[in-house]
Amino acid sequence: MGHFIGQYFHKESRLGKHLIIASLYIFVIVLEFSTPIPYVFGYLYTGPILLTNSWLGRRATFQATLAAVCLTMLNLVVPGGEVMKVSTIASRTIAVMALIVTGGLSDRLRRSEDAIALTRAKLEAQEELVKVREDFASTLTHDLKTPLLGAIETLKAFEAEKFGPVLPAQQKVLATMARSHQTSLQLLQTLLDIYRNDTEGLELNLAPVDLAILAEEAAATLSELAASRRVYLSLNYGNSDWRQSLWVKGDALQLQRVLINLLVNAINHCRRNGRVEVVLESQPSYQVVKILDAGAGIQPEEFSHLFERFYQGHSQRQTKGSGLGLYLSRQIIAAHGGIIWAENRIPMGAMFAFKLPVYPFQSSLTP
Repeated sequence: MGHFIGQYFHKESRLGKHLIIASLYIFVIVLEFSTPIPYVFGYLYTGPILLTNSWLGRRATFQATLAAVCLTMLNLVVPGGEVMKVSTIASRTIAVMALIVTGGLSDRLRRSEDAIALTRAKLEAQEELVKVREDFASTLTHDLKTPLLGAIETLKAFEAEKFGPVLPAQQKVLATMARSHQTSLQLLQTLLDIYRNDTEGLELNLAPVDLAILAEEAAATLSELAASRRVYLSLNYGNSDWRQSLWVKGDALQLQRVLINLLVNAINHCRRNGRVEVVLESQPSYQVVKILDAGAGIQPEEFSHLFERFYQGHSQRQTKGSGLGLYLSRQIIAAHGGIIWAENRIPMGAMFAFKLPVYPFQSSLTP
């Protein structure tokens, strides 16, 4: 019923538009044919032509323009009885050209408006699709965290023998399951952070931070992982034989994530019995952290994609990652006003590094 009512009102509206345009044409025709031939009122047809283009479309605009041109020239001989002058013919020819230009330009304008409207609709649809996708990813990752946390706590309870004795072999299985769930939880958190950073921007809790302490803590956290992969972790201070402080103004938690991401990446790429080095260097304007591994290196075509989301590369690795760690690291370093990059080492291996602006008052913070 509503469909038929809509069609009825649409027809009524279209009929009303036709009547308005026809009335304007009649008004101009009366002016044209009731006055002497030298008086040219054909220019007034531009009004109904523009209305036709706006209301009725391209074909109707062509017909309206053609009718206006014919009526304007017809007034040269109708009603007749007057001497035709060259100036009169020229005036009406100019009027006809103006009407043709008006019809052509109005049609072009309409097509441009239609193209703009179509482009705007596509952009809005793409923006809506991106929003839906990001909301879905955010909701999914958030909702999956609860069962994972519950599973991890349950496994810890089993390991603590709260449900009865656990054999050593079972302890190993429980520990493996707990690590797997913890890895999944970290991946979900990374996904959630990335989508939040893309949509809302990265919020930083800035304070003076010593990169040397963060690097030591990150290396200690990953020592067990390195040992399981038979990779040796070491930390040095470049050209200095003494421990140094590398003060920057940053978010300690976020910078710690960058260090862990780069170290895990290096450990996963490093060959067994190889070495991963964390090199800390202090420069006049920047504090530099380099992570060196003894892996196969980076293929030339990979450099432009290393810090893209979900990119995993083609080199041989002991463990495949998610392709999110380097992307998140780039987000964090960029938010700190720093630079992150990668290079190949000679004769083998790769280096991932970042640099951050020196904290200007670091001398007062050094013990």
